[in-house]
Amino acid sequence: MRKVYHRITQIAGNVITVEADQVSYNELAEVSSSRGTSLAQVIRLQDNQVKLQVFAGSRGVSTDNQVRFLGHPMKVSSSVDLLGRIFTGRGQPRDRRPEITDKLIEIGGPSVNPAKRTVPRNMIRTGIPMIDVFNTLVESQKLPIFSVAGEPYNELLARIALQAEVDVIILGGMGLKYDDYLKFRNTLDEHGALSRTVMFIHTASDPVVECLLVPDMALAVAESYALNKQRVLVLLTDMTNFADALKEIAITMEQIPSNRGYPGDLYSQLACRYEKAVDFDGAGSITILAATTMPGDDVTHPIPDNTGYITEGQFYLRHGRIEPFGSLSRLKQQVNADTRDDHRVIMDTMIRLYADYKETLEKQSMGFMMSAWDNKLLKYGDLFERRMMDLSVNIPLEEALDLGWKTLAECFDRAETGIKTDLLREYWPK
Repeated sequence: MRKVYHRITQIAGNVITVEADQVSYNELAEVSSSRGTSLAQVIRLQDNQVKLQVFAGSRGVSTDNQVRFLGHPMKVSSSVDLLGRIFTGRGQPRDRRPEITDKLIEIGGPSVNPAKRTVPRNMIRTGIPMIDVFNTLVESQKLPIFSVAGEPYNELLARIALQAEVDVIILGGMGLKYDDYLKFRNTLDEHGALSRTVMFIHTASDPVVECLLVPDMALAVAESYALNKQRVLVLLTDMTNFADALKEIAITMEQIPSNRGYPGDLYSQLACRYEKAVDFDGAGSITILAATTMPGDDVTHPIPDNTGYITEGQFYLRHGRIEPFGSLSRLKQQVNADTRDDHRVIMDTMIRLYADYKETLEKQSMGFMMSAWDNKLLKYGDLFERRMMDLSVNIPLEEALDLGWKTLAECFDRAETGIKTDLLREYWPK
């Protein structure tokens, strides 16, 4: 029988403090108030001082209310019945359907032992040329999508959810506007992808602590499914809101701030989530794509800066397109040699010529005379942006490679591409 405490020693924002013993970090508690019973979570232990974040806020809580510790951390169901369902950040149904309470597992566990991991070796096709051709997504990879507010990163994640060749999609939304949540739900539902999707959604009006629970909820379910030989893709948006929630709680707890006010353990908090990406030996895999908005488009901001040390590359989403320069998938060489023998050649050649196109644009803007070669590059750059970079393009990898050859043939002579003769003989359009 767990003890019940009847004296709260401090209330600061949504954080309350009680004197208690035999309590664990992240343990749940029930707090009685004038508004009823609220759920809370232990977020700090110092001697016998226990700080709890109240999910519904501390409004109505007084110092003589009772606190009852439940003896376990937050849990979530790992049942297959989760598929097609939508939940809040603490696992309560948001879709007004019954709660699922079987096969409960704890969230926030340790990452997988490296000895149980295998070397990433399988491509995840998305139908997006800038990913499939130029920065291939690999199973068990962890990649952020660096962007700024206003860019269509949610639309990009929704499209990947529709088209990615995986078994299960788990979407974790943090600080979403209600319209964005509805757009995710309706898009997946209308295109028949909701049946293979589990959604954990925290909106901007929900309690801050629920924002911190969303990645752990999503990744705990993903790990359970992956152990059952499912290929799982976890999509998270927006990790900046997650970090800001960490910052808000740290300030409430009067922690000494680090860079730009963020807590000193920001790197560890991000890493323990991203490191859940894994390809299990003899089972399934977890792949993580997480949108991260950069305040002021500043890549040196603590959130993208710390993220870059953890992840295996990044996608830059600017002006509604995935930029070829700066975007990087460090694991693409693990798989793009096994797709088609012209994959790497098309990737390297088209990016090299696009870089030349960018230089030609600078010359043109400064009033230099355009040569015949410059005019070819200008034509090529326009076609490349429309056929490859535009996010509305939706074609399989093989068609994208063929389109790459077609684009080169429309703009250049064979010898001008610098491609080996045997590949030109096989793939150059007749």
